[in-house]
Amino acid sequence: MTMINDSHCHFFSSSFLEKLAPSGGGAAAIAERLAWDAPGSVTQLADRWVDELDRNGISRAALIASIPGDEGAVAEAVSRHRSRFVGFFMLNPLASAADKTIERALGEQRLRTACLFPTMHGYRLDDERVERVFEAAAQHGAVVFVHCGVLTVGIRKKLGLPSRFDLRLGDPLALAKVALGFPKVPVIIPHFGAGFLREALMAADQCPTIHLDSSSSNSWTKFHPGLALEEVFWQALTVAGADRILFGTDSSYFPRGWQRDIYESQQRTLEKLGVGAADQEKIFGGNFDRLFPQ
Repeated sequence: MTMINDSHCHFFSSSFLEKLAPSGGGAAAIAERLAWDAPGSVTQLADRWVDELDRNGISRAALIASIPGDEGAVAEAVSRHRSRFVGFFMLNPLASAADKTIERALGEQRLRTACLFPTMHGYRLDDERVERVFEAAAQHGAVVFVHCGVLTVGIRKKLGLPSRFDLRLGDPLALAKVALGFPKVPVIIPHFGAGFLREALMAADQCPTIHLDSSSSNSWTKFHPGLALEEVFWQALTVAGADRILFGTDSSYFPRGWQRDIYESQQRTLEKLGVGAADQEKIFGGNFDRLFPQ
């Protein structure tokens, strides 16, 4: 059986909910509005995720601290289950304390990937402050995750929070320019570029450190008439190869838990394309272990 590692899961902790909606009455009240299970303590949520991974046969998973300032929650979860979780954290490089935040996160908190969301926080990917993120990643042997293309945050919509994102800023071609200057820093573009598939593939072709993650339903294909997941995978395999595709689901909250349907859809797609067992093993597990050795 192919080993499965999930490169894209969000750790929606109680502190995440409270930071996202500070006037929401607390994590339990916000979760109730969303019809979610309350996250509880970090320990409780981390243990629940381990149980969920076990139930679905998942070896390891990336946990993303999904709002700046919540990296401590993920660090605690990773510390409790270091053999199962790899810690990612959202960073706003424009923040006044960004340099200190990334040094602490990649240092004492032992997180391993800085996540950039330029369309959310309003900066260009060729900004010098983004270069400083890459410099820190190079010093710590870390990875940089960059959300390009369309950004839809369902929880914000459900809570009535504004999402004034500037989609012009999520250009993979600008990312390639920076990434080329740091040849030892692996880069992950999630969702196959989230609508910027062509640009993501061009960037990956130019820059061998760029990886693509397959996470979520990839609903962005609606912006490309006639494009289906089969064609997306075929193009990604043709350009980037099986060594630079990481399986992910974009799983996030309970009671939904881990999204097995995403895995099954992608596995069927690769079978239909005739992708061999060795390459499937790289996509579903091996590439993750290579980027994040234990």
